[in-house]
Amino acid sequence: AYSLLSTPKYTAQLSFVVVANERSSPLGEYAGVASMAGIDVSGSSSNLFNSDNLIELMKSRRMIEGALLSTVDIDGKNTTLMEYFLNFSGIRETWIDKPGLGKINFPINSNPENLTRLQDSIIGTICKDILTNMISIAKPEKKLSLIISKCTTADEVFSKLFLEELNNKVSEFYIKTKTKRLKQNVDILQLRADSLADIITSSTIGIANLTDQNLNPSKAIVMAGRSRKQVDLQVAGTVYGEVVKNLEMAKVTLQKETPLIQIIDNPVYPLEKVKLGKARGIVFGGIFGGIIIVLLLIGKRYYKMIIMEE
Repeated sequence: AYSLLSTPKYTAQLSFVVVANERSSPLGEYAGVASMAGIDVSGSSSNLFNSDNLIELMKSRRMIEGALLSTVDIDGKNTTLMEYFLNFSGIRETWIDKPGLGKINFPINSNPENLTRLQDSIIGTICKDILTNMISIAKPEKKLSLIISKCTTADEVFSKLFLEELNNKVSEFYIKTKTKRLKQNVDILQLRADSLADIITSSTIGIANLTDQNLNPSKAIVMAGRSRKQVDLQVAGTVYGEVVKNLEMAKVTLQKETPLIQIIDNPVYPLEKVKLGKARGIVFGGIFGGIIIVLLLIGKRYYKMIIMEE
């Protein structure tokens, strides 16, 4: 009866490995490849986002909430995963007779910081339910850097899309955090390069204007103005060359130090279907029923023995 009446669930599975260049290790270029083989050559114990911390990050409310509020395309219609979850799970139907809940929704482009108290409470409850009953994130072996995440729900589409969006949010946060300082350096150097380029352009135009306005080279004031502009142009050009060189080096460093969450296996349709089959139901039901019958017979016998003794 349970195998016939139970709702099937669908399990999506995604596996990935973190590939990062650690500047503190001379073997940093080979750490990502070696870690897949179960070898730790990083030589650094201060990595904020090691495998264990990354697993906890994926389980955090911030990441789960971000995945739920992500906009996805389902059957040609844009919606948030939170809205889709409330609909297929039947939760929204239970709100019809409850005042204040009927009009609650989570539209596309929802900002977690702008949620109302009621919206925040609802999404917090859903996050706890998902973390406790629907997702599992772990390493198959402690020595490996390979991480396997699974999502099991009653809806095949949600299981797949949620797991993919969760991975996207974690990857985006991880890369942004790891490269924040290097990105700031690139932005500062780019700003300086742009400013110096403007100075060079302005000085070049200024020299040309002075030359056009005063064709008589015997006027000292004209020569002084041109000389000053030429000095500014020369200094700016020299500094600009150094800044551009440093900018290109910073860009190369940023590219080298940008970590990568490399996906090994993506969830694909059809997902694994989790349901108790009829054959297994009969076997387990027979075993369970047999145990109950044996216990009842034993209890009945002891009861008769007690009655006879009295």
